[in-house]
Amino acid sequence: MPTDDEINAWMRAVAATADRRAFAALFRHFAPRVKGFLARGGADDALAEELAQETMVTLWRRASSFDPSRAQVSTWLYTIARNLRIDHHRRLAGGAGGTPDPWDAEQQPADAHLSPDALLHAAQRERGVQRALAELPPEQAQVLRLSFFDEHPHGRIARDLGIPLGTVKSRIRLAVTQLRRILERYEP
Repeated sequence: MPTDDEINAWMRAVAATADRRAFAALFRHFAPRVKGFLARGGADDALAEELAQETMVTLWRRASSFDPSRAQVSTWLYTIARNLRIDHHRRLAGGAGGTPDPWDAEQQPADAHLSPDALLHAAQRERGVQRALAELPPEQAQVLRLSFFDEHPHGRIARDLGIPLGTVKSRIRLAVTQLRRILERYEP
């Protein structure tokens, strides 16, 4: 399991010099996770595979636009995958002679209904969460990211990290408590 520092270093290498080895490492790590994310979102296996491939191609092409101060690589990739899935559904609806249903949540960005002020507040809140995560002890931040951002089950986290399941659960519980305390400092 690569660390966040390794993932960020690979991203920098892809962005700066189109490093194929770094891209291959990112692909090995993220392609199956993105495919699983898309499958859990209702895509059949073939579509999930196709959109995961497109997501990774987008990473290759737009690596230089990635800003680690705004999001983690995984968050950035899952957003790309989600948008590709939405675009796919829009193309299907448009290609069949119909128009997308404006009430279909899959057809709309999650934040489409938000005002500019609400979008600004959401962006500020996200930056606060990123700062707060950076303040957590590394072992707590790691399990929190694996559980909430990468959506790994607790048993898999325990197995991958070589620690007891109870330790994973207690680290997550401690991390969430600590995160709440830290975030209270960032509240206006």
